[in-house]
Amino acid sequence: MRTFKTRHQFYLPDELSEKLEQLSAKPGSSKTSVLTDALNAWIDRRASNELDERFGIRLDRLSREQQRIQRRLDLIAEALGVFIQHQLTLVAHQPPFDTDTAQLGMERYRRFVELVGRRLANGDQTLKLAPKPEAENG
Repeated sequence: MRTFKTRHQFYLPDELSEKLEQLSAKPGSSKTSVLTDALNAWIDRRASNELDERFGIRLDRLSREQQRIQRRLDLIAEALGVFIQHQLTLVAHQPPFDTDTAQLGMERYRRFVELVGRRLANGDQTLKLAPKPEAENG
């Protein structure tokens, strides 16, 4: 009966040979199975380089795109911070709002939030320089 296995002869350092003896002493284990598993694991690890070659270019491209998005987000956050600081500086010496002005401000804010919600619901997430007609009634 043929087992479709090839016999190999090689030498191992004494300390490695002792470790192989210890691993193969466990029930259900043999030197052949330990060496086969170890060799398969080593070969599989080397194959990971092939995966890096196949997918590395795509991952690098995605990483660069993510960095560009992060830079844009940082720019938007900084611009918003500067704008808020500017607006708070402009209104620092104005008298407190009366009730009518506060209500008008809340109504305009509510309309602004509704407009943003409608645009997001429609999938329109681009910045428009000119307002849509629905924003003119506020």
